[in-house]
Amino acid sequence: MSLPEVGLIGDIGATNARFALVRADGHPTAIRSYALSDYTSLPDAIDKYLSEESARPEQAVLAVASPALDDQVIFTNHAWTFSIEAVRQHLGLKRLRVINDFAANALAIPHLGVSDRIQIGAGSPVGDAPIGLIGPGSGLGVSTLISTPGGALPIPSEGGHVTMAPASAQESAVLDLMRKRYDHVSAERLLSGPGLVNLYSALCKLSDERAAPFTPVQITSPHIWDEDQRTRQATAMFCAMLGTVAGNLALTLGARGGVYVAGGIVPGLVTFFAQSEFRSRFEAKGRFQDYLAKIPTYVVVRPLPALLGAAALLKQP
Repeated sequence: MSLPEVGLIGDIGATNARFALVRADGHPTAIRSYALSDYTSLPDAIDKYLSEESARPEQAVLAVASPALDDQVIFTNHAWTFSIEAVRQHLGLKRLRVINDFAANALAIPHLGVSDRIQIGAGSPVGDAPIGLIGPGSGLGVSTLISTPGGALPIPSEGGHVTMAPASAQESAVLDLMRKRYDHVSAERLLSGPGLVNLYSALCKLSDERAAPFTPVQITSPHIWDEDQRTRQATAMFCAMLGTVAGNLALTLGARGGVYVAGGIVPGLVTFFAQSEFRSRFEAKGRFQDYLAKIPTYVVVRPLPALLGAAALLKQP
């Protein structure tokens, strides 16, 4: 199927919406980012982008940070909601496909170049085996990519909302505090931007210290680590706990094609992340340690991989 002259793709998270155009060569271009807080609805943000680019696309693929199960899409971590058919009609599109944002990230994996990913630890991928993807950002995205006769197929999920399990006495103490605050302590409650704040606050409370009003970016900043040791401790615990959840994902999926870490947090921490407990905790599964040791783990460092995956989906009939 040939591409139209202009196709629209978007990656809409809980904080920002990124849009791009896809022309005949199939590559995203004219990428722009918009803060969701500046717009009352998704169509308003898209209208702004299309007016700035003077574009009239015939088809579009939008990746959203929520389940996309039927016509009505409700964002998990933002107040926006929209009807897929209403947006299609509003934009005058012949075709509009809406998918989970981490399904789009998964679709990008076959198109990543050598410089788009960094391997953490050992292991080699098994061809045609399932691939797992996990990514902390405003939330915790999880998806799978499997090989089929028709090509790579993403399997969206809400795996970020699995119950978080501790792997140490200190993590148990943190989770005990979290259970007093939340009815269900999911992995996302700890492995996300807000999760970093939760971890830091809990560690301060356990040490009878007053938590500073740090943002997730500040908590993961080496400059702040020198001022407040609990921020570094929270970042280290974040990496270790992510290793536990990523290892669980690999076992559940049989992800011998590898497990990829994406999202907005880890790519900015690659040096620290590589030296953290992530990989040792990924493999720390008792009798299945040897099984996991053979599975490679990667950090996706390419900016906005969901747009690359959305562009790949736009090519499909």
